[in-house]
Amino acid sequence: MRRVLGVLAATAFAVVTTAASAEDKVLAIVVKGLDNPFFEQIHLGCEKANAELAGSGYTCLYTGPASSADEAGEIQIVDDLLTKGVAAIAISPSNAPMMANLLKQRAPQIPIMTIDADLGADDAGLRKTYLGTDNYLMGVKFAEYLKKFKPDGGTVCLQLGNVAADNINARAAGTRDTLAGEKGVERLTGQGGWTEIDGCPLYTNDQADLANQQMADTFLANPDLDAFVLEGGWAQFAPQAYAQVTDQVMDKLKSGKLIIVAGDTLPPQIDALKAGRSHVQVGQRPFEMGYKAPFVMRDLVEGKTVEPVLYTGLDECTADNVDTCIAK
Repeated sequence: MRRVLGVLAATAFAVVTTAASAEDKVLAIVVKGLDNPFFEQIHLGCEKANAELAGSGYTCLYTGPASSADEAGEIQIVDDLLTKGVAAIAISPSNAPMMANLLKQRAPQIPIMTIDADLGADDAGLRKTYLGTDNYLMGVKFAEYLKKFKPDGGTVCLQLGNVAADNINARAAGTRDTLAGEKGVERLTGQGGWTEIDGCPLYTNDQADLANQQMADTFLANPDLDAFVLEGGWAQFAPQAYAQVTDQVMDKLKSGKLIIVAGDTLPPQIDALKAGRSHVQVGQRPFEMGYKAPFVMRDLVEGKTVEPVLYTGLDECTADNVDTCIAK
């Protein structure tokens, strides 16, 4: 497996260096998985940056493991890029502690930054900057909308990604703290009127099929559930399956008995909102992340000062503003 991953990373490296000038410095973006449409937006941003970087001596490389569930594969790709030699790397770590351990072992001399997902607070010194969403604030937004729909609280299930994904865990913390009205809540057990049901939180491992199956099972086993929070958009990334799952609870969604709030605002997710299959979509700006990252890495390579955190903002979409909510 290690050899296969090395070949994949080598192939991606060869493609970008062939397409660009042989003298170009490679600015690599490594995402959690190429199977996630969210990361394809980062890819498109990288390609836009490449069009503007042409002739500048820099080129943007977009890569990652085939599956978002392959934490070891992402580690291997970063390791291979460090061995082959690139000018800088922007990483969206699927498993933050594992990625931090690699960086400690390799002690790279090139600039390392994080994009979309950060390292844990104790390991922030291993990267020069983080570019992406204020994930705790994103979780706060989920909770604020839930409180508007359900001012007296209720039962709730949170759906997360990988257990060690720092960005998703930060969103969950923001959601719980805001619903509870206090900091540091590990589980909602009645604080602020909110209680997490047995079996939740759910962990999707960033897999759309698993996310939809979890939702279907949860709705079936908990017919009186008041709210479901997709801390990321996994289930909605498979729109046909998500439609089948929500078909089973459409009466509850329309009446407001069951509220769904979800992360991200990709086109299928906006379609779901318009169809009443969710009540709120709080969106990140992945295209902006992918576009800005190469220029941030270039600044780091050239020794320029870069702030330790660069937030890209959020879009808040509801049925009332769905046609105008996404920043242009």
